[in-house]
Amino acid sequence: MRAMWKGSVSFGLVSIPIQMYAATENKNVSLRQVHEADGGRIQYKRFCTVDGQEVPYAEIAKGYELPDGEMVVITDAEMAELPLSSQRTIDVLEFVPLESIDPIQYDRTYYLEPQKNAVKPYIVLRDALHKSSQVAVAKVAVRQRESMAVLRVHADVLVMTTMLWPDEVREPDFPFLRDDPPQIRPQELSMAGSLIDSLAEPVFEPEKYHDHYREALEEMIEAKVAGEETTKPAAVTAKADVVDLMAALQASVDAAKKSREPAKASAESTADESDEDEKPAKKKPAARKRAPKSA
Repeated sequence: MRAMWKGSVSFGLVSIPIQMYAATENKNVSLRQVHEADGGRIQYKRFCTVDGQEVPYAEIAKGYELPDGEMVVITDAEMAELPLSSQRTIDVLEFVPLESIDPIQYDRTYYLEPQKNAVKPYIVLRDALHKSSQVAVAKVAVRQRESMAVLRVHADVLVMTTMLWPDEVREPDFPFLRDDPPQIRPQELSMAGSLIDSLAEPVFEPEKYHDHYREALEEMIEAKVAGEETTKPAAVTAKADVVDLMAALQASVDAAKKSREPAKASAESTADESDEDEKPAKKKPAARKRAPKSA
């Protein structure tokens, strides 16, 4: 794992320098969009809808669209000026029982590792938190966004889980909630309870569950590799681009030469005729005088 964030846990007057790591990872099989005919990868380019030009990443800003379609452009420099009091600090606000927080508010989970000079206060907070059977509610700013968070202990490590703000959790508003509930017979409720009891376990053991879809997809990929059912797209290199450019230029030169040949031949023919007209006419040889007859 690589540290993705460095800061400190602010706990009263105590500050514990830590490094943060993503605690979870996506195990989905990564599939790319390709051309079915030859396996070539599909690429997307960033184009401006106004001038139709491709936009380099350095020129991309953030924008907030108003209801009338007008856009408020916000630069990275302006974003950096916004106040974030909890930046680089996990600021502990209070301690509450874990069961008082509904899991619907949980977002992302991270491991917190103490820096070398902060192992002792880290362990003090970890052990005190574990002994209290409570969790710490905190505020933190990660990637220019402030979030609520929960600090708790998992596998002898402090774990931080960011939470959604209350107004980010939607209220369920379905028609059946406003209707009169149907009559439930005691036997139906008892049968549902029996079903729950028959599937009940004392603890949750996630290791006994598997992602069968991912396993089947991996097996299919391995079978295709073993059967050599793979496609190697043609490599596109800078050298190939140069060769293509040179070929295109040569073809253009050849085409230009061919288009000029008839015109050149016509010009030469016209020039020859003009030269003939301009040449002086040849003089006829003078008639020979006859000698006079003798008497």
